[in-house]
Amino acid sequence: MSRAASTVGHDRPRTARELGIMQGFPPPPEKRPTLENWDLPPFNRWSFQNIRSLFPTVGINRGDGPVFDLPQALRPFDDFRFEAPEGGEKTVAQCLSDTYTDAFLVLHKGKVLTGSYFNDMSPATPHLSQSVAKSVVGALIGILHADGVLDLGAPLGDLVPELKRCGYKDATLNHVLDMQSGVRFTEDYGIPGSDMTRIDIASGWRPARKGEIRPTIRDVILTLPKVRDHGVIFEYRSIETDVAAWVAERVTGASLAQLISDRIWSRIGAETEAFFTVDAAGTALADGGFNATLRDYARFALMMAEGGKVGDRQVVPETWVESLRRGEADKFGAPYTDLSPNGAYRRHWWIRDLGRGDFMARGVFGQLLYIDPDNRFVAVKLSTWPDYLIPTFGQYEMRMIEAIRDSL
Repeated sequence: MSRAASTVGHDRPRTARELGIMQGFPPPPEKRPTLENWDLPPFNRWSFQNIRSLFPTVGINRGDGPVFDLPQALRPFDDFRFEAPEGGEKTVAQCLSDTYTDAFLVLHKGKVLTGSYFNDMSPATPHLSQSVAKSVVGALIGILHADGVLDLGAPLGDLVPELKRCGYKDATLNHVLDMQSGVRFTEDYGIPGSDMTRIDIASGWRPARKGEIRPTIRDVILTLPKVRDHGVIFEYRSIETDVAAWVAERVTGASLAQLISDRIWSRIGAETEAFFTVDAAGTALADGGFNATLRDYARFALMMAEGGKVGDRQVVPETWVESLRRGEADKFGAPYTDLSPNGAYRRHWWIRDLGRGDFMARGVFGQLLYIDPDNRFVAVKLSTWPDYLIPTFGQYEMRMIEAIRDSL
């Protein structure tokens, strides 16, 4: 059991302000996040809403177009009950509190049914998305592919010659988008020496070890070997998104932030600028460093729910969005099937149920965009769980969201 699983049903988690995090002028040293602890409890309750106070970033311009309106048809859901995984019932309000929610929003047929903020978050507050960033990048790759810019089947070493020095030389974008390359990457969070920790250090999210020079994200990519044939099995590895982003930048000659601004953010009617954290070379952390406001995450998710369209404008190709609803179940096994027994992974999106075709963007510490195109239903949940992965919390959230969806 995760160390936080037992908190469900107990006292309400305290806010960053109540915990004293970054309170005072100046805050006491023990209440200031550091590179060692900024994303861990209790400090993440503050830091996920204040990333630009901690790290260098690059902005993603919203453009000068009008803001896409999200009309409201508000309904009270706080007392709405759903069946808990362990039996019995929970209310929506209890679930949101118990799972350390910072913000929650539900859209149905383009209208906001409920939207709530917690932990001093506001409509103007950008929130770290963690691996929801991967799905934003996946959508961008679909746009560039439809434009004829990217060949999904070309060896990556032909597109970025430096990649010939590592295990990605003969992998393709198809492989990395579905996370089916045969390249080694240990996705162990917070474990010294793991590949994930090496990326955290390279991206500036963790301190470099004493006496060592901090590498860049792409320095780490070039150290990764091939350990099996490509295309054999799905294995979740964050680095695959950073590889895809490198290819997109090299082929287009534009930065990831500029590409997302030009191709997505300026076209969905976003309300505010989004941003990525960047490493010492100015490289965006494509796999987890994306930040935006709750309502702008909702606009992005709504666009995907509407077949890639915003009004009459096609942003992401409809065929690409439809492809996200079909995956290879035979390559998708434990532990991923614990949350989605009939699921799969496709082009940087999680398929919740292959029969329904609903899909999700997910990030550690409880970030979630849930999309059910057939029901024109979207849910966005931003959180600061007290651990990277808490399976119990994930089960609660999905039970709650699907119960709301099925009630409409």
